[in-house]
Amino acid sequence: MGKIKIKQVKSQIGRVGSQKKTLAALGLRKMNQVVEHEASASILGMVNKVNHLVSVEEIK
Repeated sequence: MGKIKIKQVKSQIGRVGSQKKTLAALGLRKMNQVVEHEASASILGMVNKVNHLVSVEEIK
């Protein structure tokens, strides 16, 4: 699988605890922070859970 770039575009303030933990597990701590991950099934599942807080783009 390829790599994806994940950027946090909305704040985690006022979100459910499980969404905060998911962002932390992805390595996102601050607004506009960008991390790169392999596009595995587990990572894509975490991104799907917080898709309203992040933006995702594929790295070629």
